[in-house]
Amino acid sequence: MLTVHHLGIAQSERVVWLCEELGIPYNLVKHTRAPILAPESLKNLPGNGTGRAPFIEDSAANVTLSESGAVCEYIIHRYGDGRLAAKPTDQKYADYLHWFHFVNGSLQPAMITSMWMRIAEIPEDKQVMQLIRARQNGTLQYVDDRLKSNKWLAGSDFTAADIMAVYTLSTQRYYTPLDLGPFPNIVRWLGDCGSRDAYKRAMEKGDPEMKLLLGAQPPEKSLLQTDGVNSGHWKK
Repeated sequence: MLTVHHLGIAQSERVVWLCEELGIPYNLVKHTRAPILAPESLKNLPGNGTGRAPFIEDSAANVTLSESGAVCEYIIHRYGDGRLAAKPTDQKYADYLHWFHFVNGSLQPAMITSMWMRIAEIPEDKQVMQLIRARQNGTLQYVDDRLKSNKWLAGSDFTAADIMAVYTLSTQRYYTPLDLGPFPNIVRWLGDCGSRDAYKRAMEKGDPEMKLLLGAQPPEKSLLQTDGVNSGHWKK
């Protein structure tokens, strides 16, 4: 049996969503932030050296694994018969690879760097802040331009690249409040992703209390500027 450990309001939502899209059986174990960082229940799991989520246990193969990209690839190829991943012979294979890895390689780091600078209260007129803002906006514009002429990130078909990206442009904004108004194609795409039945099931199972950030409007405050999950502004 595949066990998925999910931390609330976290990128492990990708794994829950993937399992729902693939329609595979899995055991979901939920962990609650304490009130921002990972709780001891997650840190103390055997094999979870990072103490973070996502973290999976595959009892059939005696495997434990973390890192969302690695976990998604493992599940796709071990349990999903390669579904939601492009095959090497597919015309869009290079596009799929690029966008699947672009999320954790470029998009998420740009968002997180901006988050830390905001928390550190670096003045907006400082050169370093201007460079970070330019990098974030340039990265978002790159995604928006892609979605202007493509329904999904890898092209005409929904893939795991989309699953990887949605967290960074939705739930991640609870930590990095960001107005997506200047990026209408991202907002359209988020709506398309959010309308998928598997996404709805995943979010209801993993984060039933959370108000989904699938529109342009950002949350009023970062969870890092409040009392984490003890605050209520993230709830429905």
